Amino acid sequence: MSSVLHVATTGSDSSDGSQDRPLRTIGRAADLAQPGDTVLVHEGAYREWVRPRRGGLSDQRRITYEAAAGERVAIKGSEQVSGWESVGGTVWTVSVPNSVFGSFNPFAEEIDGDWIVYPDKHSPRKHLGDVYLNGMSFFEVLSLQEVSNPPRRSEVPDDWTGTADRVRNPEQTRHVWYAEVGADTTTVWANFHGADPNVELVEVNVRRSVFYPTEHQINFITVRGFELAQAACPWAPPTADQPGLIGCNWSRGWIIEDNVIHDAKCSAISIGKEASTGHNFSTTRGDKPGYQYQLESVFAARHIGWDREHVGSHIIRRNTIYDCGQNGIVGHLGCIFSTIEDNHIYNIALKREFYGYEIAGIKLHAAIDVTIRHNRIHDCSLGTWLDWQTQGTRITRNVYYANKRDLFVEVSHGPYLVDHNVFASAVSFESFSQGGAFVSNLFCGTLRWEPVMDRATPYHVPHSTQVAGYGVIHGADDRYVGNLFLGGDVDCAYATGSTFHDTARYGTAVYEGHPTTFADYLDRIDRQPPGDHTRFPGVKQPLYSRNNVYAGGARPSDADQDPRVLDGEASAEIVEDGDAVYLQTLLPEGFDGARVKVVSGLDLQRVRLVDADYEERDGSPALIDTDLVGDRKQVGQLYPAGPISVLASGTARVRVW
Repeated sequence: MSSVLHVATTGSDSSDGSQDRPLRTIGRAADLAQPGDTVLVHEGAYREWVRPRRGGLSDQRRITYEAAAGERVAIKGSEQVSGWESVGGTVWTVSVPNSVFGSFNPFAEEIDGDWIVYPDKHSPRKHLGDVYLNGMSFFEVLSLQEVSNPPRRSEVPDDWTGTADRVRNPEQTRHVWYAEVGADTTTVWANFHGADPNVELVEVNVRRSVFYPTEHQINFITVRGFELAQAACPWAPPTADQPGLIGCNWSRGWIIEDNVIHDAKCSAISIGKEASTGHNFSTTRGDKPGYQYQLESVFAARHIGWDREHVGSHIIRRNTIYDCGQNGIVGHLGCIFSTIEDNHIYNIALKREFYGYEIAGIKLHAAIDVTIRHNRIHDCSLGTWLDWQTQGTRITRNVYYANKRDLFVEVSHGPYLVDHNVFASAVSFESFSQGGAFVSNLFCGTLRWEPVMDRATPYHVPHSTQVAGYGVIHGADDRYVGNLFLGGDVDCAYATGSTFHDTARYGTAVYEGHPTTFADYLDRIDRQPPGDHTRFPGVKQPLYSRNNVYAGGARPSDADQDPRVLDGEASAEIVEDGDAVYLQTLLPEGFDGARVKVVSGLDLQRVRLVDADYEERDGSPALIDTDLVGDRKQVGQLYPAGPISVLASGTARVRVW
């Protein structure tokens, strides 16, 4: 019979967990909880790392951890620190006994691993430690001298701060810290800029995670209604163990919902890889590239049960995730068959204390049959980055804006489906992939694609982790139906880091010269000199593009069928108004003459390399009939291009969040 275990700051871990005799720690409740039980946590701050010993037995017999209704419950990876001493000006210092940290001292742990980038191998590394003043995270500096004279925001290079960083006062001096770790104590110096750290709330992070099992296969856990904050979680590349502030650790069937999650040093929510299939071998061994180790990890994972029956199928919904150094949500392999929906993700990787190639609001590898639906993602260095094995993946009804880039899909073969989204940032979409379908989206920024012929990546039997083959990325084999593209300077160039690209365009003009049918593609192959694989690399794959609308300078490719190119003023922007978010549009009169029928997977050409169709997880044809705001479209009727079924010419303002 299921029971409720109560936890309160006034309780005792020697109690029985009843409402009258609550436990003191969530960790003690986790030790006692059995399948079907609920751990009900009452008002207060709990400074602990919850490590569930067991999980549930099924979706109906899960173990649930939740905050009591109407009560604010915080689980923190930090400890409050007092006893600060002034050393002159606005700088204070404190010595923290190393016993506070135990076997893991974030101020001694470097941020390092595969695909992190420092100027050179001798450059000093930043650390996992952090200092918080009334909840605000400080910046680490690398010398005691810099604590007294920290750089102002305007003095920090753009590639550190990130171009999407909305700094209200560019001359604001940064709150900074520096630490030295001794045998018995860790000494921290911090610049508080006039605040008294013995009066205000000052915390330092001491725990790697706040809710994360240490064993695998702790399945069917629900975590609901908490504030989860201030964890010293490490850099989480796809070739390493990927712990987050909260995460599943190679388990199945978790639900993480209705939480406020913030200030993860690296990643907030992890649904990713574990260590036995590789842990930063490219960095530590130096004998093979990270790409090769990542390829090996896919096969190693199959040997330890990487399949639908053992990992994945998680639900992450209605969370607010912000102020994290690397990712809001991260995962490799362990994310399969999961659903990520209704989350608000922002201020990810804008602090830029460190930099690497695994950074985004949502960063997933091997997102097989993952659905990313109706999320609000803004003010991130990159909104969503899907990397390797993006197959059966659906990105639908999301609102992206104020990101440096909105969506990037890398070295994947599809099929993946992108429908009814708003991409409102300056860079809407980048593809180093093939096999995508884009239906009824609004693209306000540029598109760019390029082939990747030096990295062959796996593809799978549909709706399975079984590897069917692998191949390089020729690019294209993409489908665009019923999208609205807005433009600017057609000959634009934009910056990604420090590299400028002149291949970006507004609209599908980036696909010039591609065949428009599969028969045309085969004919081009037949006209190549005799040979086997040597005939293919020089031939562009098809672009299947129809019924798209181009305005404000955006242009179609020569492969487009029935494009509608509109003159006149056109614009679209996302407007925040309190908790509400609106799409505000100005569209030319001719927009009302462009209409398209509801699209299904049956209307989309199969993906060439994978030889697969656009399907739901159960193998039925994908039905693309729900617009951005949740309105159902009727099969057989005609609708305007773009993500909202009532979009019309002239000015309009529609609430989208």
